[in-house]
Amino acid sequence: MKSQQFRRESFFWWDGDTLVVNILGKPSAGVDAIGKPKGPQLKVSVTAAPRAGRATDHMVHFLAKEFGVTPSAIEVVFGRMNVNKQLRIKAPQKLPAVFQQASLLYE
Repeated sequence: MKSQQFRRESFFWWDGDTLVVNILGKPSAGVDAIGKPKGPQLKVSVTAAPRAGRATDHMVHFLAKEFGVTPSAIEVVFGRMNVNKQLRIKAPQKLPAVFQQASLLYE
């Protein structure tokens, strides 16, 4: 029951060794940055403009570095051309601080 509650209330959850993350994207930002959770989504800002999925592609490359994986380890489940996205990150090697902080809330 605890994991179901976490999944409903959190912006991320684990599916085996794959991290599933709900994203609220902000294209054309001043800097690439992982922000704070906003409800069941994590704010992620990128400098790329939202043209033909380029902002999402840029976000994938940015997040790949943040999680210590190759861009091919990140799958865009939905939202390639929308600010609301879901990503699946296969076997992340590191987790940004916001993920560690959110995990503590649900322990």
